[in-house]
Amino acid sequence: MTARTVRGMATATLAAALITGLAACSNPGGGAAAGPGGADSAVVGIATEPESLSPLLGYGKDGNSKIFDGLLAHDADMQLKPALAEALPEVSADGLTYTYKLRRGVKFSDGAPFSAKDVVFTYRTILDAKTNNASKTELDAVAGVEARGEDTVVFTLKYPYAPFAERTVLPIAPEHIAGGQDVNSGEFTTRPVGTGPYVLTAWSKGEKLSFKANPGYWGGEPAVKRFTMAVIKDDDVRATRLRSGELDGAILPPNLAKGFEGDKARKTYAAKTFDYRNVTLPTHHRVTGDPAVRRALDIAVDREAMVAGLLDGAGKAAYGPVPTDSPWFTAGTERAHDLDRAKKILDDAGWQAGEDGIRAKDGVRASFPLWYTSGDKIRQDHALAFASDAKKAGIEVKTEAGTWEVIEPRMKTEAVLAGGGSPADPDFDQYQLLTSSLGGDGFNNMAWYANPAVDAALVDGRRSGDPAARKAAYDTVQRELAKDPGYVFLTHIDHLYVVNDKWDGPATQVEPHDHGLGSGPWWNVESWKPKQK
Repeated sequence: MTARTVRGMATATLAAALITGLAACSNPGGGAAAGPGGADSAVVGIATEPESLSPLLGYGKDGNSKIFDGLLAHDADMQLKPALAEALPEVSADGLTYTYKLRRGVKFSDGAPFSAKDVVFTYRTILDAKTNNASKTELDAVAGVEARGEDTVVFTLKYPYAPFAERTVLPIAPEHIAGGQDVNSGEFTTRPVGTGPYVLTAWSKGEKLSFKANPGYWGGEPAVKRFTMAVIKDDDVRATRLRSGELDGAILPPNLAKGFEGDKARKTYAAKTFDYRNVTLPTHHRVTGDPAVRRALDIAVDREAMVAGLLDGAGKAAYGPVPTDSPWFTAGTERAHDLDRAKKILDDAGWQAGEDGIRAKDGVRASFPLWYTSGDKIRQDHALAFASDAKKAGIEVKTEAGTWEVIEPRMKTEAVLAGGGSPADPDFDQYQLLTSSLGGDGFNNMAWYANPAVDAALVDGRRSGDPAARKAAYDTVQRELAKDPGYVFLTHIDHLYVVNDKWDGPATQVEPHDHGLGSGPWWNVESWKPKQK
């Protein structure tokens, strides 16, 4: 199979998997906001920060990591393109061997040469059982990786894994630095060195990440010489700092982004996404683990009202991890808001309403906590709306705010207003979320969901190279979720960004859940140019 064939396969697969169209809504021009820096610097406000900057632990796994490059990258239309590889891979006829020719003359930012041994080191380390990388199951198909000389890498797969080329956007780490450290706790996790367009200069945890342009970048030194990501968890504070001129750009929830309409010095960018919000229903809780309660909550929620009222229309109702306008979505799995039916399900299951309207069964009150992250207005609003809808069905949901440090130890038995989503392939969306083997594995399968039919379909979907067979597998997953929900999916959310209008180049891609770091209008900041006055 030739590289041209692989390019065609990648295009066809992604075309089938992605939401089409990107929205960029521009406010009328008329001069740029002053911003916190000059024409060669940018400061943007993001809501979250990574736990680690090591790709060996999962940082930048979907691309756009700025410090690093993968063998491949995504263009503006989310098509695969060469990065550290000089071309798309050559794939054997049986789909089990991928051969990458590497770009020559590339150096890490410390001046050391990049070669095939760094690629082999990166993938072997990620797959090592001692490495704490929560996404390593996305490389389950890899049987081996080897270098052939300095500029060729060959991957051998256990089975034809349709989205494997998508996984080679993973950033490559330097063996000469990371190889001599503890992979989980070494200095490389916070002071990384890569081949990317930017070099990390400082990371103040909870405050900001600062970068400078890499003068030796193989793609050419960026025009934006200094780039800072300010970590501002509170949405209102982020909007205030943008308005005051402390930030050049920021991600904002719809109601706050609306406040910048008519601002002639800024543009608002709307990115279509696979980013969903859902409520985990832990199987280890006597209320949320009851199948009748799960089915009732799934139809008691008014998703359309959430889209209209909470998102101001910047999103769509969610019935699972796959957006309704994706070709991977299974028609007929939409669930209409039906409060009367929800009540009947609970009545038939023996959950009877008490004097205060809250149901009980066998002495157990239909009540449970629901956690959301502090300062996240979108999650807070979703949690409160969900609790309101649940109460109408006779279920008490007690909303609680906290940091992930507070929430994570409680996830086995207490519900969480969670999020996720990845546009590249349905396997990335669904396997880690739903397979029973990952129940309780950190943020994978937070609900401890276990459904044998779903487990089998997830394996079928990732092991088949036949698009029709894969579609059938993911149809099974979505139909099972409709019958046996382990989560209540609420909305898919468009990401809104407000950015000073002083550069040529900002644009959006179809985005995953993890936004603000590799995504956002600054996904291609290395190609921005100052606007000519």
